[in-house]
Amino acid sequence: MADTIITGRPNGPYMVQGPIKLQDADGNEISVEGDPIFLCRCGGSSNKPFCDGTHRDSGFEA
Repeated sequence: MADTIITGRPNGPYMVQGPIKLQDADGNEISVEGDPIFLCRCGGSSNKPFCDGTHRDSGFEA
């Protein structure tokens, strides 16, 4: 089985590569399409938990 790799992008999202199962706080599975996926870490995305690029306009710094 392939490894899952999570990388914090400079002043941007987490990039997740490899097989994952993503769940919300209630344990419901969130559909994941594509590899890699990008998860928000600035808190401003309108498509949480996925990154929508808001970090660029919000001045987010890691």
